[in-house]
Amino acid sequence: MTRRTTPKRTPLSRDRVLRAALELADEGGAGALTMQQIGRRLGVEAMSLYRHVRNKDDILDGIVDLVFGEVELPADRSSWRTVLRVRSISTRAALRRHPWAITLMESRMAPGPANFRSHEDTLTVLLDAGCSATTATHAYNLVDSYVLGFALQEVNLPFSNAEELAAMGEDLLAHVPTDEYPNTARIASELLASGFDYGDEFEFGLDLILDGIERALRRS
Repeated sequence: MTRRTTPKRTPLSRDRVLRAALELADEGGAGALTMQQIGRRLGVEAMSLYRHVRNKDDILDGIVDLVFGEVELPADRSSWRTVLRVRSISTRAALRRHPWAITLMESRMAPGPANFRSHEDTLTVLLDAGCSATTATHAYNLVDSYVLGFALQEVNLPFSNAEELAAMGEDLLAHVPTDEYPNTARIASELLASGFDYGDEFEFGLDLILDGIERALRRS
């Protein structure tokens, strides 16, 4: 007689709870997260989650820290510019995967270890490059404001790639009164003809900001 065995259920843990919450936030936004949803995703009762997380705020802190954990910092910290550039590009990529996190990245009152590491490593690189505490703060805030602002604008655009922009742009351009707005019409036509991709603007703007920080470092 063959004995039937019941497959072992993976034990519940804080990491499993947060990973399930992250998936749900990616699907429907952080605002719609509930303990019941998370419990259903894990196949458990909602009350059992409280052994691993305190409340929804604790979950939000945790999943924001998971997003910070996806931000790359290069192993070679000898160039502050390279570190800030790589970190910025990686942060934007993480926010494209998790757009709900854009407004939460710098708003949580209980930062997690990945959040602290990201801040600490970036500020250390700036201080080692000769920045004062004030200049390092200026530089950090300027870069982060640009990255988060660009990500927010990008996620709210009515197109997601160059092909969609081109298709939409042709229609919009047909409705621009060229006699009233000649430069708008001219630039739009030239950009559409060139295969303009809005996403390419990110690194152009980032490099301008890094150039400005470099000039400030030289002056100080």
